[in-house]
Amino acid sequence: MNEMKIVNQALTHLTEHTGLTGEWLPLKNETDGVLHLLLKNKKIRFTAEVKRELREYHLPKILEMKHNNDDLIVVAERIFPMLKAKLREYEIAYLDGAGNIFINTEDNFIWLDGQKPIEVEKPITNRAFTKTGLKTVFYLLLHEDAINLPYRTLAINTNVALGNIKNIITGLKEAGYILQINDKEMQLLNKKALLDRWITGYKETLKPTIHLGNFRFYNNSHFVDWKNLPIRPSETLWGGEPAAEIITNYLNPEILTIYTTENKAELIPQWKLIPDPNGNIRFYQKFWIDHEFDKLPYTPYLLTYADLILTNDPRCIETAEMIYNQYLKDEFEQY
Repeated sequence: MNEMKIVNQALTHLTEHTGLTGEWLPLKNETDGVLHLLLKNKKIRFTAEVKRELREYHLPKILEMKHNNDDLIVVAERIFPMLKAKLREYEIAYLDGAGNIFINTEDNFIWLDGQKPIEVEKPITNRAFTKTGLKTVFYLLLHEDAINLPYRTLAINTNVALGNIKNIITGLKEAGYILQINDKEMQLLNKKALLDRWITGYKETLKPTIHLGNFRFYNNSHFVDWKNLPIRPSETLWGGEPAAEIITNYLNPEILTIYTTENKAELIPQWKLIPDPNGNIRFYQKFWIDHEFDKLPYTPYLLTYADLILTNDPRCIETAEMIYNQYLKDEFEQY
């Protein structure tokens, strides 16, 4: 992501609509840079966090940043109306690529909205974020050292065709997620950014294709006894909310997410289920092969975290942050 391009584009449109001008100073620390806006002949400093497209799962980190930086501003090519409303609710300044802006400080209040989102030219699809690419990236996120495995081994471990592996690795390099240390050794870079991008791709590209259907119990009272259902590790695993409850003992599930390789037609009578498009039991095809994690009755922490974040449910997002901070943060924020 080119932060300078995103900020300059937003400032250009802001100036066109309001006459306000600004200056951008990139930084190499926890924030992307500093944005100075010239308001009433006075230069106002903001700590800036830059995104290509602001997503719901970015909010917990932004709220944490707001706690540490009261002068925070979010700059993004696109911010959807619902997220703008949430940023305003928490009095977090924002500027989007169309020049829409919100600032509420002790001395200044600016709120411009209604400018149409800019049309961004769609980039050529990166093979790392296709359906098969996302499966491989998931494996690499679980096993950092696997980036240096032979392509044939990666193909076997991910159940992805050998011919796709090279394109996926090349895609990760082009996107800035791999550092070539020498002729034989590579290292994953920007792992938190890669995780965020994987979650977006998982939601939009992979997860819809592995959805097997929604169901409910024939007798709804059986829902409270979900822990007694016959889960078979490596074949059928809890995901999302039930996985989080087992891991944290904090979240009371309202939706039961299950990943399975078993025959759905056999599970339905065994669990006494009825198909229901709005049902609170949701089955997905298990898309990974991993003996290290499949000994457990729930999905890997990374996938549990992703499923919780994608609910857009505050209680799930809170639990997702608990799991991230305890099990993932040290690994994904080390470099």
